[in-house]
Amino acid sequence: MILYAGNILSKFGYTPTFIETLTPKLSEYYNVKAVSDKKNQLYRMFDMISALFNNKKKIDAVIIDSYSMRAFWYTYILSKLSVYFGIPYIPILRGGGYYDRLKSSPEYCKFVFTNSYKNISPSLFLKNIFLKEGYEAEYIPNFIPVSKYKFKQRDTVRPKLFWVRSFDRTYNPELAVLILKKLKSKYPEAELCMVGPDKDGSLQKVIDLAKELEVSDSLKITGRLSKDEWIKCSEDYDIFINTTDYDNHPVSVIEAMALGLPVVSTDVGGIPYLIEDNTDGLLVPPDNAGKFTEQIDRLIADKNLVLSLTQNARSKVNDFDWEILKHKWFNLLDPLIKK
Repeated sequence: MILYAGNILSKFGYTPTFIETLTPKLSEYYNVKAVSDKKNQLYRMFDMISALFNNKKKIDAVIIDSYSMRAFWYTYILSKLSVYFGIPYIPILRGGGYYDRLKSSPEYCKFVFTNSYKNISPSLFLKNIFLKEGYEAEYIPNFIPVSKYKFKQRDTVRPKLFWVRSFDRTYNPELAVLILKKLKSKYPEAELCMVGPDKDGSLQKVIDLAKELEVSDSLKITGRLSKDEWIKCSEDYDIFINTTDYDNHPVSVIEAMALGLPVVSTDVGGIPYLIEDNTDGLLVPPDNAGKFTEQIDRLIADKNLVLSLTQNARSKVNDFDWEILKHKWFNLLDPLIKK
């Protein structure tokens, strides 16, 4: 049995996390118990601990979605318990803040990442950070079922922007509104669609800023949509913007690349390891609406650039298909499963 610990919170309106994507895939081949769907952080911790205690004699391995901020302590406690009970555990490194966590909590990190069976990084960025700090890490990127993403070739693009993320200050959603405002000075027809749930009150700040800048009529906010719904919505837009201040290996960017949306993104964290600037996307400094609009201008003016970026991007995301990456998970887990 595999115990998978992470945040299963989509039923509360949050964006589905990796545990909700990977669990059904692994469950086709292994007995997987996933926890926790408790909204309260303390209850979620108790749920994870209880699942480990109650199933300790049956568990072959513990997988932990390991976050660098407050949820890091889930990883630490589950790691301690796994070591105590002699159960192999595997942290999957999440979020772009692990550079700071490794510096701020060196002893806790040493325990977690030296006693683990394997440390799995979905980005080469985090893998390299861990290697530099003396920890081993194996690269298994986030995956998508590529065949389910219909590629739309956009021969030319309009100033119609698409943004998909949780409304959270980490992802700097207000920057998207500032980009829209700048674009409208040159392209009065410019539009922005923002898809995702509110996580920390940033949604209201976006609404207030749009009103202040007088671009509310050009802004569409859908709230959280299902995968099929937002993919259908994306067909009406031409450029994907990723405004985040911190990032690792965002699935939404991979999905945009699969769909044929040219991507303009900040160059933070793991993004330069995912997107090669001027080859399969365009990169700009964080929190810089001017640089974003310059690159969007390039896309609107140069259909050959759009063609090369989107074709290269689609080719790249083929490497992130589940049918390819599942074998990495098999190689990782099979030696741990008691026959």
